[in-house]
Amino acid sequence: MKANQSKYIRFVLYLLIVVLINAVGMNIFFRLDLTASGLYSISPISREVVSTLSEPLTIHVFFSDNLPAPHNNTRRYLEDLLKEYAVYGNRFFNYRFHDIQSTDRPDGGLTAPESYGIYPVQLQYLKNDEIKLLKAYMGVVLIHGDMIEQIPQITSTRGLEYKITTSIQKMHNKIGALLRLEEPIQVKLVLSSSLQAVAPFMKLNQLMDLPRELEAITRKISSRHYDKLEFSYIDPTQDPEIRESLKKYRLLELSWPELQDAYGKKIPAGDGVAGLVIEHGGEAREFQLIEAMNIPLIGTQYRQVAAEQLEKLIEEGTESLLQINTDIGYLEDNGTLNLFNPMASMQRSEDPDTINNFNNLAREIYALKAVNLEKDGLTGGFDTLIIAGPKEEFSDYELFQIDQFLMQGKNLAVFLDPFKEVMPQQNNAYMNRNQGPVYLPLNTGLEKLLSHYGVTVRKAYVMDEKCLRQPVDEQYGGGEQVFYFAPEIQQEYIDHTLPFMRNLNRLILLRAAPLELDETRIKADNLKAVTLISSSPQAWEMAGQVNLNPFMIRKPQDPAQLRQYPLAMMLEGEFSSYFADKPIPEKTGPANPDSENDRDAKSQPAQDIDDGIDISKLEDKGSVLTRGRPGRLFVIGTADVLRDNMIDAGGQGQNAVFILNLLDHLNRRDGIALMRSKQQTVALLKSSRTTEGAKSFAKVISIAGLPLLVVLSGLAVWWKRNQRRRRIRARFLASAAGGGEK
Repeated sequence: MKANQSKYIRFVLYLLIVVLINAVGMNIFFRLDLTASGLYSISPISREVVSTLSEPLTIHVFFSDNLPAPHNNTRRYLEDLLKEYAVYGNRFFNYRFHDIQSTDRPDGGLTAPESYGIYPVQLQYLKNDEIKLLKAYMGVVLIHGDMIEQIPQITSTRGLEYKITTSIQKMHNKIGALLRLEEPIQVKLVLSSSLQAVAPFMKLNQLMDLPRELEAITRKISSRHYDKLEFSYIDPTQDPEIRESLKKYRLLELSWPELQDAYGKKIPAGDGVAGLVIEHGGEAREFQLIEAMNIPLIGTQYRQVAAEQLEKLIEEGTESLLQINTDIGYLEDNGTLNLFNPMASMQRSEDPDTINNFNNLAREIYALKAVNLEKDGLTGGFDTLIIAGPKEEFSDYELFQIDQFLMQGKNLAVFLDPFKEVMPQQNNAYMNRNQGPVYLPLNTGLEKLLSHYGVTVRKAYVMDEKCLRQPVDEQYGGGEQVFYFAPEIQQEYIDHTLPFMRNLNRLILLRAAPLELDETRIKADNLKAVTLISSSPQAWEMAGQVNLNPFMIRKPQDPAQLRQYPLAMMLEGEFSSYFADKPIPEKTGPANPDSENDRDAKSQPAQDIDDGIDISKLEDKGSVLTRGRPGRLFVIGTADVLRDNMIDAGGQGQNAVFILNLLDHLNRRDGIALMRSKQQTVALLKSSRTTEGAKSFAKVISIAGLPLLVVLSGLAVWWKRNQRRRRIRARFLASAAGGGEK
């Protein structure tokens, strides 16, 4: 009786413990993800995004039921993913699954997927040895305030978290960043009233109207930004003591001696400051309101920012401070790769001269803005500029704009080809039918700029023993074709110290030039330089007469000619300007030849301009930034890495992930890069350090090792139980024998 009672008590206690554990588990949630890249848990950036929502966000999932494999697993993965989002999300995060019959409309058509831009996709699956077709809904809609984002087709779990998080981030950053502000953003106009004396002679007649115009513009913008902008006007002439505090800003400073105009009126010597400052939380963005240009035959000219540009400057500065600026500039002149190609839809996707895949992938999370240095200059509100494969020489004034862009603490990504490929002329094609292209050394002017910053792109191509190899059809002799000019960058030659390079294990480059680092310059400027990608130690240079015919390339027999070469570098820090001790380069021509000021300038001799005032006596400081804010410079000696034959359209390949992660890193979004690349989970052996025997052993263990381990474990358990049974039987027999003797 007591034994039965004890059993009941233990049962009740165990039941109570189970109930308490479940009750605790409902309020205390944790998951243990043992994968190296956190494949089965959402990334920290995803947790941050959903936990900081400031307005309701609802995710509607439209998924047909009873889908065939593997699409049924995709739905299950999505459901688990959204559950984890909900755990870390706040009260504004909601999601709902709409179960849809493949042939019916959901919920009587009240929440039809088509109303949100979700349409069925056609799936193929195998059933009863027959290939069947099925139309199914597999989409997601995100609604945040008045904004709607769609993920119309979810046919794979790959990159799903990345798509959801970036969509949420894109919507709520615009709203949440402003609502979280405790103090308004300060819009400061710094303008010395002393400039009024010389402004008419500088053709800046509307300069002193800026305080009134900017105040009205700021009020207009603030009304759209939850009244989070506040305008102030600072006149250093009226308050000389404030002049010292303005030195922390990079503003245009003008000074002039005593001047006399054509009518004998004297203008006393003086100085002044002009500029626009957008400031919040200890960070500031400065914009020049007066542009200084050196025009041939005319001299130095000054131009005031147009009124329609003032609103744009304030918007850009505000977005930059709130870190929601996702614009990237792409240089479209100087012979760079054609990104904005109106004939792209008519071109073949495999055309090696297009970068449509890069264009489409980058536009999913960034807005690529065309930049024309000659027409517009670098006036956009972007923080990163891409220069991809320029073939034409830059003028000094264009180099000056690029240099000053970097000095502002912004970022450059330079994809620089060492040679220009010239094909034989068609009229000589018959005579030169066996002759390949000619490779001429390419000098664009960017080389001297990069060399000043501390990195040189050598005029050579890197050949590598570890390279792309393709099998040759048996009818052509079999074997494999070796492409030494396409290095295959293996895991041990990729630097994983920077977050955006993690989980990358194999890349392919094409016609890449070796880089050379100037350690003296790097140390003098206190820059941080990281070699992101290197060749294998079995590499060599091809310089001088270049011939990339695979049948004509031979590996050097002398081991002393083989070495490892850096192929891609990241430099970071406060760069020194190439133009620090140089005058502002002359602009090749007037910005707008048809403008009234330019026509007047052309029609009058230089000494008669500006009513007799020689404005060359004006001295300006601050128009050239001699030392930059902390910025980033990426350099690689090839632009081929951006072409369609190197980047896949889906963005799943390692090359595509590397380029997109690079853009994220330059825009200080390493969390996004980690989330994207954590899907790259293929664990590869370090082949250069692994013998063929070790590779074969690893293959056998991977295929047969685990099943064999399970079998051996089962045998061990069976043997242990059998031994225990024998011991019990022996004791029982010994006990029985002892009892019989008594």
